[in-house]
Amino acid sequence: MRTALGWLSARAENVAVGLLTVMFLSFVVQIGARYLINAPVGWTLELCLTMWLWVVFWGTAFCVRDRDHVKFDILYLAVPPHVRRWFAVVSSAAIVVGLLVSAPATWDYISFLYIKKSATLRIRLNYVFMVYMIFLAAVVIRYSVRIPRLLREGAPEDHPEDHVEVEIRPPQSAGQGTDGR
Repeated sequence: MRTALGWLSARAENVAVGLLTVMFLSFVVQIGARYLINAPVGWTLELCLTMWLWVVFWGTAFCVRDRDHVKFDILYLAVPPHVRRWFAVVSSAAIVVGLLVSAPATWDYISFLYIKKSATLRIRLNYVFMVYMIFLAAVVIRYSVRIPRLLREGAPEDHPEDHVEVEIRPPQSAGQGTDGR
């Protein structure tokens, strides 16, 4: 099972790399067209924006691990481990419930976009924004699976191997040595 998940994770990263590659090449074409031949092309901007949208939601759904997200966890880390567990369970449940409640309206809107096309590339907008439904489903599954694991094993921050300590030192003036003189 772990091997299959590893393989799927690698393929998800391959998709993200492909999206970033398309975005980068489109950006290079735009720079070349604008500054080398003085003939800017509009489709590159639209393609960059679409790829950016896809890479953000795709990457967040399948490539970014929970511990890699930026967190404001001063209060969370200040409480005992059993309280942290419940903070994590409640926040995971809130994410699942919030996304599930929003899913029908989101699907209705994306389905409505079937009748609209992008301005330059003429891509149906439901295809452009469908990545959000993929993201929504992946995050709901991820956090639904996380809740029982939290109840069994506790919050991941309770495991010291996940911690990275950073020491912040005041800057030294140019004339000071390591002994402070």
